[in-house]
This record gives sequence, C-alpha cells and structure tokens, in this order.
Amino acid sequence: MDPSVFHIRLRHFELQAERMMDPSLRTRPIAVLSSQNQNGTIVSLSSEAEEEGLYAGMKVSIARHMSHGVQMLPYNQSLYQRLNQYVYQTVSSFTPVVEPEGYGRYYLDMNGMKSVYQNFQNTGLTIVRHITEKTRLTGVVGISPNKLISQISTSVIPESIHEVNYGDEANFLSPLHAPVLPSVQEVSVKKMLHFLFIQQIGHIQDMIQFPDVFRNLFGLNAVRLSMEARGKDTSVVSPPLLRNHILEQTVVPNDTNDENTLQALVKNLAEQIAFKLRQRNEIAKKVKLEVHYADGLQSARAGALKAIDDISVIRQCQRLFEKANSRRNRIRSLLLDASSFSPYSEQACLFQTQESRNMALSRAIETVRKKYGVSSLQTANVFHAMAQV
Repeated sequence: MDPSVFHIRLRHFELQAERMMDPSLRTRPIAVLSSQNQNGTIVSLSSEAEEEGLYAGMKVSIARHMSHGVQMLPYNQSLYQRLNQYVYQTVSSFTPVVEPEGYGRYYLDMNGMKSVYQNFQNTGLTIVRHITEKTRLTGVVGISPNKLISQISTSVIPESIHEVNYGDEANFLSPLHAPVLPSVQEVSVKKMLHFLFIQQIGHIQDMIQFPDVFRNLFGLNAVRLSMEARGKDTSVVSPPLLRNHILEQTVVPNDTNDENTLQALVKNLAEQIAFKLRQRNEIAKKVKLEVHYADGLQSARAGALKAIDDISVIRQCQRLFEKANSRRNRIRSLLLDASSFSPYSEQACLFQTQESRNMALSRAIETVRKKYGVSSLQTANVFHAMAQV
C-alpha cells in the first residue's frame, strides 16, 4: 500500500495571515488573542514574543503583566476564514478529495492519483510552493498511508516534507511523546499514563503485548489507544460536502471484470458500511454504489439500507452492483456512499426471526472487530480478493 494521504499544515496560520496583511509585523513581537478580555488566551505568537516568555494558551491577563513590548492583535476571524477558503480552493486543484481541519490544515486523499503525479514527494513540495506563491504563507507536508500518521508528522517534523511508508508507522511513532496521540487527550488515559510514568509511544507499544493487562488499565479507551500507538487509522478523508456520509472505496490496481473478485470486494465494502451503521445505530435512507471503469466511464445505482445486519446490507449492495455493472469493461474502482441517516429501532420479539438471527450474528462478529479491527474477520473469498488489492 503506497502512502497516499497528505496533510498540509500552515504553521502559525493566524500569525502568518496578519504578517501577510501588514509586512511591518514580520520582525516585531506579536501575539494573536482569542479575546481581548482578561480570560482570553494567546492563539498564535511570533518567535520574538516567545523570547519574552509568552506561549500559546497563556491567559491575556498574565501576558500583559509579563510583557509590554509584545503587540496584542485581536482575532480577525473574517480574514482567517477568507484566507483559509482560498487555500482550500488552491489545494483542491491537485485532488478533488480534500478535507479542511481547522484553519491552515488540510488532508488530501491522493489514492489512485499515482498515474497523474509520479512522485508524491515532489507533488507535496509543489503544493506548498503553489500556496506560497499565491499567498506568501509557508507550510509543511506529511505523507503516509493514513490521516493519523500524516497529521502527526506535520506536528513534530521540522522539515518541509516527511514521508512514512506503509509498515513503518509504529517505528515512526515509537520515539515520540505520547500526547501526540489523540486518545491520550482523554483525561482517564492521560492520568493513567502519568501514574505509570509512561512518556513515549514506544512504551505504550510494549504494553500492547499484554492485551489483558492493557484492557484493564485503559478500559473503553484500550482499543483506540492500541490502534493509534501502532499507527493504525481507518478514517477516510471527507470533503466538507460529504461530512454526513459514510464512504468506503476500493481501488483495484489490476483492472478486472472477474465477477467473483468484484462481488467479494462489494461484500467487503458492504460489511464496513454495516459495521459503521451499527456503531451509529442508524439506518441509511440512501446508499449509492458507483462503478468506475478503466476507460474513465462510470455507472451508479442507488437504494436504501433499512436493516443494518451484515447479511441484509451485503445483499442490498450486491443487488445494486449487479444493476450498476451493465458493461463488460474492466473495473478500476468501487465506491459505496451511505447518507440520509435516521435512528435504527430494533424490534423486540418473543420468537427469533431471520432478521434477529442475522443481527445476533453481526453483533458477535462486531465484538471481535471492535477489539481487533474491521478487517480482522473476513470470509475466504473476501480475504482472497483483498489480497490482490
């Protein structure tokens, strides 16, 4: 699996925006405040301001008491919003799948774009250079197989670009401080790590080798912490218009029209959709299956998911695939898009029905997948098909 998720970070975005608008601020000690009130905090500050003892998160009342030479700037939200939107449009010219993450941070999904951009490191540098040419804002790029590693790399690596290859995620994380992992921000996790004097992610990785002890220590956060510490992340890059969608996609490196392989790939996508619907405890009033052919054409069919057990979702998705796949051409990729969610209400019944048996089986499989990951349990045909992807 090639690293295909970019994270673009424009460090000190608010500070850079202010200096872009007023070049005279470039060498002066300045701090951008969340509010002018005494309880406001410093959002972003220059290195000159740091030299005077100020830091991000410091309260305004303390900052004003410590330094009278730092220029305190109000939070110019309209400026930051306009500039952030402009940069978002700029990076969207390189790939249609871009997810903004606050001001000055953007995820780019470059999956399937290798034929367009031969060298992803050169592409990352080109994107940052393009932003600088248009806005004079500077940034860094992280490239990895998933969002978690790409985001962490831009927060800890000072170089303009850093790439983490598939399989190297755990080694990359091992020497880093534990707080870079999102789950460590949970109060109970933070307290437990502090109690155990655990500071580096490598120490957490060592603890994972004792799963029973690990679960006892971290409870409900154990699975998430274990996944993050090993660099595993299954979340997808979601453009703003698709935030309330569940998207699952498979890109087939070797274009194929083999019916058995394609049906197995659809089944795998459907199981992932069903798993996430049960986590949300919602049905999807709309589900669309898209078939993208090797010659650039595509076909799609839409339906609904009124039940969320694996068998029901798989059957519906395979029916949609049979209707959508009306050509004999080789297929490049498959996409499932579930949306229009509403609460799922499970009917209580004295007698077992086929639907209740299907749901019970799905719940049992789900217990294993919550512990070891969505792909930990697969049927033979899905395993064989995924081994070729």
